[in-house]
Amino acid sequence: MKGLKENLIELLLNNKLVSKQALERALAIQKERGVPLRSVLIEEKLISEEDLLALLSSRLYIPTLHLSKYRFDQEIVRLIPEQLAKTYNVIALSRIANTLTVAMSDPLNILAIDDLRMVTGCDIDIVLSPAEEILRAIESQYSANPKTIEEIIKSNDGKIADSSKGDVQVVREDELELSSALKESEKPTIVKLVDLMLTEALTKRASDIHIEPEIDGLRVRYRIDGALHEIFRIPKRNQNAITARLKIISNLDITENRVPQDGRFKVKFEGREVDFRVSSLPTTFGQKFVLRLLDKSNLSIGLDKLGFSEEPLRIFKEAISKPFGMILVTGPTGSGKSTTLYSILNQLNTPERNIVTIEDPVEYQIEGITQIPVRTDIGLTFASALRAVLRQSPDVIMVGEIRDSETADIAVKAALTGQLFLSTLHTNDALTSISRLIDMGVEPFLVASSLIMVCAQRLCRRVCPKCKKAIKVEKDYLQQIGFPFLEGVTFYTAEGCKVCAKTGFYGRIAILEAVLIDDRIREMIMRKQSLDEIKEYALKELGMKLLRDDAFLKVKEGLTTLDEALRITTEE
Repeated sequence: MKGLKENLIELLLNNKLVSKQALERALAIQKERGVPLRSVLIEEKLISEEDLLALLSSRLYIPTLHLSKYRFDQEIVRLIPEQLAKTYNVIALSRIANTLTVAMSDPLNILAIDDLRMVTGCDIDIVLSPAEEILRAIESQYSANPKTIEEIIKSNDGKIADSSKGDVQVVREDELELSSALKESEKPTIVKLVDLMLTEALTKRASDIHIEPEIDGLRVRYRIDGALHEIFRIPKRNQNAITARLKIISNLDITENRVPQDGRFKVKFEGREVDFRVSSLPTTFGQKFVLRLLDKSNLSIGLDKLGFSEEPLRIFKEAISKPFGMILVTGPTGSGKSTTLYSILNQLNTPERNIVTIEDPVEYQIEGITQIPVRTDIGLTFASALRAVLRQSPDVIMVGEIRDSETADIAVKAALTGQLFLSTLHTNDALTSISRLIDMGVEPFLVASSLIMVCAQRLCRRVCPKCKKAIKVEKDYLQQIGFPFLEGVTFYTAEGCKVCAKTGFYGRIAILEAVLIDDRIREMIMRKQSLDEIKEYALKELGMKLLRDDAFLKVKEGLTTLDEALRITTEE
């Protein structure tokens, strides 16, 4: 087929609808303005759009359709991206099998048809509609606020609308910016909704946002103080648009839906920067997204501001004063291990120290510290990165997690050759980390020689100070659970209020089980004595406090409830 201009010229001349002289004038204007010839013909009133569509319909055997009363399907419409629809003035109408029917005003635009075929993966069938009607349909279908989403944004119980929390601004490497979800603008509703998710999460102190596809919609949940709370649901028809928006701001591959992806972006909110780490996962009903909030303002400079109890704080300070050796913090995912290690690094971060971290991925970016992200796809594992770091004359090394025997072996040897080494393990209590290293193939004498301190950590929900009230607990029950403070303790519960979103808790505090490795424990490790024997010695001779002991101390201080202390230490 010939080019667009030649086809249209041929049709017009053969049907004697426009004189040759008028056509030459139209071509000159078209060349000068750089606009489509059909637009010039209609604007100059050389032919009406109705006559032009009738000509194209009869000669190309393409039916015409007026869109004013056509009922669009949002899922079908959004098969064509908005920008592409506006560029070619085209809108999707229906899909049968692998054939997508679209309304166009310019059926001779071969480039448009090829692009539509490539983007949608469908064969393209065309109907003719007036350009103005298509334009109105595009504005209506892509930019209109669906009532259900409008209710989410505008109502939302007024939790943000009346506050002065400020705008949320997404910052990527290409300086992509989003204004606040509260600020009324002409942005598409999907963008406003994603903004709202971020703003609400920051306002509610969420640590994670879960966006989960279901058979009939999207469920949005926030993890607040360790517990998930459903915030709202989004219509299924908006799922693809929200998925695309999240991928764009996270710099993910927008065309890949079959494999997991990881990305990140940054927002500015209330004068501070917050990183979002994004993970997508293909599921039965679409892609699930989890966004983890990493707020640098939560990192303390030093241990004193972490709220540790007196004894664990003393042990930590003594351990990090050592020039070399290994410090391990253990606990399940989400127990605050990384925050503790970063706070230690902040305290040690001085000009005379070379501090290097190896992480998967880098969670918080800290000035003055060399941070290395693990890249297993190119062979940059914890072990290979650690070998390279040891040739960089480090003073302090932090490895995100000891996962395998190779990393454990190199880490122990690094701790013995002059580096202060910090890392995490997944064990239930502090002393079990000793047997875990041995199980990984590290010789007992190396474990004994390298370890300075082992610590287990949990996060315990803090009782809401606004709605807490004193309750009475029977002494018999306290004796039964081993509560050591039987007199002079006020126990609290919380009914829930506006401040704590009816949960009864506001924020979390760390509870710790910390043990300094002394010569006697080193000897017991080398003799391969059992963990029970080591634990008995630590309890009787060193006065080690278990996780439950520290949790009960927080109850005595009125920081948490007795039920919460028991819940968080059930393994004890």
